[in-house]
Amino acid sequence: MASTTVGVLHPGNMGVSVAASAKNSGCRVLWASDGRSQETRQRAEAQDLVDVGTLAALCEASDLVIGICPPHAAEQVAADVAATGYQGLYLDANAISPMRTQAIAESMAGAGIALVDGGIVGGPAWQPGTTLYLAGQSAERVASCFSAGPLATAVLGEEIGQAAALKMCYAAWTKGTTALLCAILAVSEANGVWEPLAELWDVRHDGMDAQAVARARSVTAKAWRFAGEMQEIAATFEQAGMPGGFHSAASELYEKLAEFKGAPELPTIEDVLAALRDAQAPL
Repeated sequence: MASTTVGVLHPGNMGVSVAASAKNSGCRVLWASDGRSQETRQRAEAQDLVDVGTLAALCEASDLVIGICPPHAAEQVAADVAATGYQGLYLDANAISPMRTQAIAESMAGAGIALVDGGIVGGPAWQPGTTLYLAGQSAERVASCFSAGPLATAVLGEEIGQAAALKMCYAAWTKGTTALLCAILAVSEANGVWEPLAELWDVRHDGMDAQAVARARSVTAKAWRFAGEMQEIAATFEQAGMPGGFHSAASELYEKLAEFKGAPELPTIEDVLAALRDAQAPL
């Protein structure tokens, strides 16, 4: 899709980096400022994205529309695009279960829209290291929009849900284990054994205590978003006949850290543990 026009919905920290890679690869990249925050406007303007004002105008002018939003909003965002009469490609790059991705694809197909399933592994793609996994009959066409990077792409196949499933499996480990570490730190503190646990960790797993503290602090800014992602992972596990309870619990833990959303700096580990301890629901 060389020289294509790409519309990026709600360019947050991740979305604007994806938009920048599309622009870097020769695409004309649009966004719609209607109803968006000043922070979003600043991100889009910093990358010279073209503001077309409304979703309807964005869909009318775009060959590919990219949806990247919090998991709970995936269906509504797709429905809003379909309601404009859009007839191009739609990339659902949200952290949702393969079952939800497949359902959205069916809904979009009924509206004459071809969906490509996307799963992003890594942080905002300002440097090499983040990969957009793609699945669907038009996956190669979408991949061509990012040929110059720094966002890398990998096509998994034509089956919708493959990219979503890979994202769920990978995040089940990375974000799931971070939630587990947060809980372990809170429990060790509550029982007065953090110091001997830290010593034990460092004897058997060099640097583990410092790593656990760093992960617990750094996850706080996105914990509000990860709560929903953990529920998606739980549903994905259950669909495959695996217990989903661990990641449902991880979702509960991340909800306790949602108060740190938008914090100007990382909280101390004491603040993280206080949030976990003082939350109404028990660990």
